[in-house]
Amino acid sequence: MGDVETGKISVRAEGARALASYLEEAIRTGRLREGVKLPAERELSEEFGASRGAVRRVLADLKGRGLITQAVGSGTFVLPQPNAARAAVGAEAAAAPASPHEVVQTSPAELMEARLLIEPLMPGLIVRYATVGDFARMLECIERSEAAQSIEDFEQWDGELHKTFALATHNSFFLRVLELTNEVREQGEWGRLKRKSLTPERRSEYEAQHRAIVEALRDRDADLACELLTGHLKQIRHNLFGG
Repeated sequence: MGDVETGKISVRAEGARALASYLEEAIRTGRLREGVKLPAERELSEEFGASRGAVRRVLADLKGRGLITQAVGSGTFVLPQPNAARAAVGAEAAAAPASPHEVVQTSPAELMEARLLIEPLMPGLIVRYATVGDFARMLECIERSEAAQSIEDFEQWDGELHKTFALATHNSFFLRVLELTNEVREQGEWGRLKRKSLTPERRSEYEAQHRAIVEALRDRDADLACELLTGHLKQIRHNLFGG
């Protein structure tokens, strides 16, 4: 019995270290941006296999170092980090392909064709590997996008949601693809097309589609999620380019 208990303690300690490492790295690099609400202690405990007490100690340490803030009744939120944007840019540059100009030269039409080929492959992995924390981040992105007061803010959280899909596959290939996608989305041509095409009615449709996709993923229904995601991307393409 003593050996088994020791094993449990060892596993939980590893979980606490993994949680601390993940949160600090994500906040420092800007993957978890200012104002993002972290999952509840219970969800973090389940996702990382750490005890509730260990989760509280990790959060207390991060709070003491000015990475997060906690409000009773509201939750835990990421604080602004002066070096986060710089670190994120540095990380992207380090991971960039040998010919970075290829990304700059990608047109919005080419991007949509690639997304239609690649993103529908993700639901199969998401329903298999996604955690409680992954779904919490998806819902956070949806809520932020629905509350956005500008097209730019909506577009940011729309992109974060699709990036969260990639993260939930727990496959580094899809994460890299979505990072490249977001680089193209930040270009002026994409923004011009999106501002021109994004009417209030279409935004409402996108928001409903986002919720339906996430609901299917939470139900572990890969076929439905794939169908909904494909339809969502096709509608974006139609709204951007017609035809």
